[in-house]
Amino acid sequence: MKEEQIREVLNLHWQASASGDVDLEHQIYDEDVICDYPQSGERILGKKDLQALRSNHPGKPSGFVVKRMTGKGNLWITEYNITYQDRAAYTVSIMEFRNGKVIHETQYFTDPFEAPAWRNQWVHPMD
Repeated sequence: MKEEQIREVLNLHWQASASGDVDLEHQIYDEDVICDYPQSGERILGKKDLQALRSNHPGKPSGFVVKRMTGKGNLWITEYNITYQDRAAYTVSIMEFRNGKVIHETQYFTDPFEAPAWRNQWVHPMD
């Protein structure tokens, strides 16, 4: 699969994720996909369980914004913000493709925090 095709597939995946279309969202995955959530120590084995887990999430995201998507070959990284129940999380998704499908995904989630004042002289606010 060419990189422009992967980018198109990823755009469709993230749009489906944002709208809550779990069937379209999961078309990107291989049947034997592995999805890791390192912060909680969870590993989801297989497309069926991954879709079931996400389908049973207690809330639909109220905000979903892709900030950056980059990749080469079979390794792609997406940075995005997602909001559930008025709580924002900065998220990084690392996807590995094989034969046009995601075979492994790792997702990192982090809550925003206030920047400490001591470093004001060296930083600039982000949009």
